[in-house]
Amino acid sequence: MENEKDIYILAIESSCDDTSAAVMLADKVLSNVTASQAVHEQYGGVVPELASRAHELNIVPVVDAALKRAGVEKTQLSAIAFTRGPGLMGSLLVGVSFAKGLAASLGIPMIEVNHLQGHILAHFIKEEGVEHKSPEFPFLCLMVSGGNSQIVKVDSYKEMQIVGQTIDDAAGEAMDKCAKVMGLGYPGGPIIDRLARKGDPKAYTFSKPHIPGLDYSFSGLKTSFLYTLRKFVVDEPNYVETHLEDLAASFEATVVDILMEKLYKATKQLGIKRVALSGGVSANTALRQAFHDYAKRYGWEIFIPKFGFTTDNAAMIGLVGYYKFLDKDFCAMNMPAFSRTVI
Repeated sequence: MENEKDIYILAIESSCDDTSAAVMLADKVLSNVTASQAVHEQYGGVVPELASRAHELNIVPVVDAALKRAGVEKTQLSAIAFTRGPGLMGSLLVGVSFAKGLAASLGIPMIEVNHLQGHILAHFIKEEGVEHKSPEFPFLCLMVSGGNSQIVKVDSYKEMQIVGQTIDDAAGEAMDKCAKVMGLGYPGGPIIDRLARKGDPKAYTFSKPHIPGLDYSFSGLKTSFLYTLRKFVVDEPNYVETHLEDLAASFEATVVDILMEKLYKATKQLGIKRVALSGGVSANTALRQAFHDYAKRYGWEIFIPKFGFTTDNAAMIGLVGYYKFLDKDFCAMNMPAFSRTVI
């Protein structure tokens, strides 16, 4: 077994519209470089073909920057970890193909990583000079992003079980779509977050789904939100523009309530009070505050990632890659990408 001080892993993440590369020394991140794609803003959502083309342009300079910032030469790398899926197939293929080519040229192993596991295990990333506390196993993780809303029971680095998930739209997807209805930009989640800070979360009441068990649903909330707007716009065409802050605050509060009510139910059913938050929507101000409120009220021990590790990034892929490297869990050169899967 290599000494931990000698395990350098290059990680590549290209599941959607962010091209990211990171260099890990064991479980410590040395560099984490991400190039975002502004081209999708004018379309109100990610255009897969444009995303894959942008990845092709970004991946070489991003990987080069990650290696230089880490002060690591390609010849020092022990392995290359890459996001195999889930995600946009065209985007994934760029990252997978690059990882295969570089690994083959260096004669080092490849490690395939599930993107969702990366988000969940981002809580274990260490940084130089930064105090760090990771959750003990088992813990529950609320994983919320533009494509996923799940409650996951995490028993170890390898063993994870989805105990609840959305049956239709994800929370982040609902935010983006309702932001689009209000004429806001893309991505809509951060814009709603910003507007909501100045609005009244109790100004409007939107319907909440009645889904049994621990599963989520957000399609009904979208419909309720749309009908509310239509009702007021009939009498006042500029109603949305003049009430943006209250609409955003009330919609956001409803999404957070839906997420937290099921999460609380899961903690009661499973008897687990260690609760973590992951995924892009974990950057939302109201959701973070709700975690603190529930922790105070119910005695939870909570874990909330720093903002740099909430959105898609390669450091979380490298962290999973490190654990797999220790187990010698490598993948074959012909391993294909996949667009959909479960943990």
